[in-house]
Order: sequence, then structure tokens, then C-alpha cells
Amino acid sequence: MNTQLQYQDGWPAIDVSRRHVERSDEVLTAKALELLAILHRSFNPRRLQLLSLRARRQAEIDRGKLPDFLPETARIRADDWRIAPVPADLVDRRVEITGPPERKLIINALNAPVRTFMADFEDSCSPSWENLIHGQINLGDAIRRRIAYTDPASGKTYRLNEQVATLIVRPRGWHLPEKHVHVDGQSVSGALFDFALYLANNHEALARNGTGPYFYLPKLESHLEARLWNEVFNAAQDHLGIARGSIKATVLIETLPAAFEMDEILFELREHAAGLNCGRWDYIFSFIKTFRNRPDAVLPDRDSLTMDTPFLKAYVELLIKTCHRRGAHALGGMAAQIPIRGDLAANEAAMLKVRSDKLREVRAGHDGTWIAHPALAPIANSVFEQHMQGPNQLQLLRADVSVSAADLLRVPQGAITDAGLRRNIRVGLQYIEAWLGGTGCVPIYHLMEDAATAEICRAQLWQWLRHEAHTSDGRPISLQRFDQTLTEEIERIHGEVGGARMLAGLFPSAARLFSAMVKSDTFDDFLTLPAYELLG
Repeated sequence: MNTQLQYQDGWPAIDVSRRHVERSDEVLTAKALELLAILHRSFNPRRLQLLSLRARRQAEIDRGKLPDFLPETARIRADDWRIAPVPADLVDRRVEITGPPERKLIINALNAPVRTFMADFEDSCSPSWENLIHGQINLGDAIRRRIAYTDPASGKTYRLNEQVATLIVRPRGWHLPEKHVHVDGQSVSGALFDFALYLANNHEALARNGTGPYFYLPKLESHLEARLWNEVFNAAQDHLGIARGSIKATVLIETLPAAFEMDEILFELREHAAGLNCGRWDYIFSFIKTFRNRPDAVLPDRDSLTMDTPFLKAYVELLIKTCHRRGAHALGGMAAQIPIRGDLAANEAAMLKVRSDKLREVRAGHDGTWIAHPALAPIANSVFEQHMQGPNQLQLLRADVSVSAADLLRVPQGAITDAGLRRNIRVGLQYIEAWLGGTGCVPIYHLMEDAATAEICRAQLWQWLRHEAHTSDGRPISLQRFDQTLTEEIERIHGEVGGARMLAGLFPSAARLFSAMVKSDTFDDFLTLPAYELLG
């Protein structure tokens, strides 16, 4: 497939070079591609500049400068201002379900007893061309209520119920390119590609349904990146003839730098903002990533990093206080547990963890929470319905909360275990293998793993190796030990998944990539960047 869209000035604006996907013409419309070209030409230089600012800030941290609240924006933090009111279908967000834009999953998620569904083109979506195009087609069909799916194994057909959840879409982060689409010879931003196609093709149908174009914004690291999104929103709304403020966005606070700029991020997006979300797994990854070169900031096993850990608790409480002061929703994070079939005791233990997690969130003042499986909706709903009087808790201002920079930067204590080392290897390797095969949301050992949790796995291994950490049995984590353990864990995976899959699948490529990233002298900012080069 090689499609070009000409402009009045005669420039070859859009070049889509990829094999044809059935019905792709329904989403690669002239209207969508024109919007994408306009947004790329207007904003891609600034996007690249902001990415370079990330690298500059990291270099300063590597030299010893610590993140802090910005003195130049103190006035924004001190002044009284509030975001614009949110639409009626975003007032109550007590339970949100998330997942990639796969056809059957979309139907089940929209039918689930939840308030909203976040269709995810980012951490739970492997961004193959087929997945991206099919995802846009599926969302268009769902909005127009013409989506259906027949299971080839059972013959069961899935359709939408009369009442469905409110749809929110998460485009990719600013750092990710879309290598199959070029404007004037330059790769476009994955974020702008996902956003432009969805908005241009669906805003009219969404309005007819009495809803609107709602988004989750991932991986922001500063209020300047939020400002860029706000300008993108305004330009897109103006071009399409949509009233400004029609777009609503919830920002995931899932990077350590963004935690110091929550007020400023909401301020930049105040006409379009709907709330902030605690993206807990990416936040842990970001903490490791930010202090990757500091030997005094080595984190213990992932399993020990619960939301009661002081640096995570401080971040949660600051987010809730900030949101409610500004009239914005404060959304909780994802419990990774999923139902365990065939083991009643294990399933009950997992569901107890989910209930405990949601109880902690609602008591802290969150207005809603995330789940990854429809079966968890009754648990989350019951907790929030019991402890939250009304559609949200915006009236809970948390005046008792006072969070300092030191609170956000406190390094947690805990053990690094041989079991934690091995689990990071097994989970990271299996996730990358699935991602390279086109699956971005993977149940592994009864937890739903996505790119964020896989990032923790490889980041911890890199950190432990670089700083010569020791496991609790006193043994150093050396390159030799890593190589030997990797070999042993590949053998274990072989026994778990079967030899046929190991031979026919992508495990050799996944193992090479995973090993290279863990043993690299320099830290790769995102595993999805080198992995994307291997993806079709």
C-alpha cells in the first residue's frame, strides 16, 4: 500500500507505506490524513524539542541535581483556579476498565458493569500496523453500534448491550513514532497518528451519541508537554469545526518528573482537563529510570513495592489533593490480579488483594479506579459504592496532606531476592515475546502484564547489574550470574509453554533483545523503541 495525499501547495504531504489491511480505507480517510498532516507540520518540531529537553533534564539528574517543584511556576500552584466542568458522562468514573482495542475485548469491556472503558493504543497494545488499523476500525464500529464478534471456536456471537460504558481512548506517548506513515518524508508521531484518526473519523458520531472525544494522555514528563497537547487539541477542534473544550483529557501521572508538576499540567489543560490518574507501574519504572545511575537508589523486588510504600503513598496523596483543589477527578491505578480458574483458594486470595487495593484507594479519596478484567467489576463497584457517597469525592480536599520533594524521592528499603531476579527474567522475556507477536496485554502467572510492568522487570535487572547489587542470600548479581539464570529460566519457560511454541515463536529474538538491553552500558529509555524496530 502506498497512499499519497496532495495539498494545495503541491507538496506530497502523506505517505502511507504498508501492506493493505482490509477496511483500512475507512480509517485512513482524506479527512483524517489531512488533519494528521496539519498537526505534524504544526507541532512535530516542538515534540522533538521537548523530547530533547527530557534528555537534558536526565543529564542534569545524572550529575546530581534532584527533581523539585518548579520555582518559576509557584504562582500557578498558589493561585485559586479550577478546570472547566466535565461532561455528564465523566462525572461518575468509579470503575474504569482498560485494555487494547481488540474487537471481542471492546464489546466485553463496553458491556461490563463499569462507568468507562479506556481503549488503549499504548502500554497494552503491540503497535503493529494491523493492530493499529484494526483498533481504529473496531472503535468506529463500536461508536456506531455495528460491532459484533463471532468466536470461531465456540460459535458464540458477541454484541453490544443497550447500555454501555463511556469510551475513552489512550493514544501512544510523545516518544513513540509511527514508522509506516510519513509527512514530507518524516515519520509522524504515534500519538498524533492515533489521535488524528480517532478524532477526525468519529467526533460527529460521538456527538450524535451524546458523548464526546475523550482521551487519556500517557507518559507526560512536564507541563510543557501538556501545553503541547492543549495546542494540538485547539488546532484539531478549530480545523474540524468542533467547539473548543469539547475534547476532554485525563493525564496519567506515571513519571517522576510529572509528579512535581501536577498543578501545572492541569493548568495547561484546564479547558480540556478531566482529571489525573495514578499510573503506578509506569511510575515505579520512572523512579528507577530517573535514578538509574545512582547506587543509593536501587529498588528492591517489584512485589515489595506496594502502594503503602512511602514514596508511592506520598505521590498518591499529592495527586488526590491537587485534583480536588482544582475540581478534577483523581483516578486510582490498576490492580494487576486477574481471576484464577481451577484454584479456588488462589483465586480467593487474589480477589482479596483486589478488594484491599480498591479499599485503600477509596479511603484515600480517589474518585475511581482501574480494573483489567470484567470479573473484577463487582468487587471494585461494591467497595466504591459502600465508601463513596455520591458520584465522586471532589469535596474531599485532603487538607491534612503535605508532601515535600523529599517525600516523593524517598528510596524504599527492602530485599532483592533470587526469586525476584528470576521472576523479572521470566516475565520480561515472555512479555517481549508476546509483544513481538502482536499481543501487548498478557496474563503471566495470574497477573496481567503490559509494557509498564515489563519495563520494571528489565529496568530492575539493569539497575541491579550496574550497581553490583546482592540478593538476600549474599550473592552478587553479576553478568555471569545473569547469563546463567537467563539460561535456566528459558529452560523453565520451555517446560511451561511447550517446545513447539519455543521453536515456532519469537523467543530467540525476545531473548536477544532482552539480554542486550539488560547488559547494555547505557540505559534504553523505553523497551518499546528498539522492540518496535523488530515489529512488522
